[in-house]
Amino acid sequence: NSTTIISILADCGDRTRMAQVFAAHQPNIVIHAAAYKHVPMMEQNPVEALMNNVLASRTLGELAQAAGVERFVLISTDKAVKPVSVMGASKRLAEMVLQDLNATGATLFCAVRFGNVLDSSGSVVPLFREQIQRGEAVTITHPDMRRYFMTISEAVSLVLQAATLAQGGEIFVLDMGEPIRILELAEDMIALSGLRPYDDIPIVFTGIRAGEKLFEELDVSERSTYKTGHAQVFISKIPRVPQTETERILSLCTQWIRDAKSMHDLREQILALATSTLPKNP
Repeated sequence: NSTTIISILADCGDRTRMAQVFAAHQPNIVIHAAAYKHVPMMEQNPVEALMNNVLASRTLGELAQAAGVERFVLISTDKAVKPVSVMGASKRLAEMVLQDLNATGATLFCAVRFGNVLDSSGSVVPLFREQIQRGEAVTITHPDMRRYFMTISEAVSLVLQAATLAQGGEIFVLDMGEPIRILELAEDMIALSGLRPYDDIPIVFTGIRAGEKLFEELDVSERSTYKTGHAQVFISKIPRVPQTETERILSLCTQWIRDAKSMHDLREQILALATSTLPKNP
């Protein structure tokens, strides 16, 4: 069977335009991946993080309900676990508002958390490849930096599996194996290019950037998750936030965007809001 792909350029936060798209194409499933994901950039632009990652997600969710969409999948991130960055916090807030929508209509909403996708746009692999090809030093923020990785095909497959398993309101967590040390990834890429790490291609440590952790947390233990019928897909035990709290979150986000307070103050408020709803002993 062949699938027809239609490309439409639109702002996912533009309610009128997106309503036209839903009306014209009547999708059964929405996989919402239109988010700002660059951690340092969102540290500098917290208003945009709220507008796109939180409020636009709410807009799309409401339009999906109105259009009779069967399933809505939010692509979330391991950075939403105990977030220390604006990006991670904004994705955690998006999880909350879509879980809230799940309780108000027939559309089944879920979120899928996973780590880095190998060779995706803006990730370290294409950056390292370009640096090696140009004969430049490979830049790493910290020698102990570790991240979870999966291939593009694995990521797509597991997102679709989660969408199939969804009964509404779940935050799915993907088992991505053991985290990879970024320094070892860089050394391997240099060696696979036929060059010698440190001799032919220097490795330079630039320092941890704003909002970054040394280790991301992606806990699929029995303490934190429920098993599903798929060996690599788990459901987080984080409880749903009450509707009154979700309404407060949306009201605050809207107010902060309107007021556009100082960047530092807004960053701290976003982080406090996202972490205040987490269980004290998850």
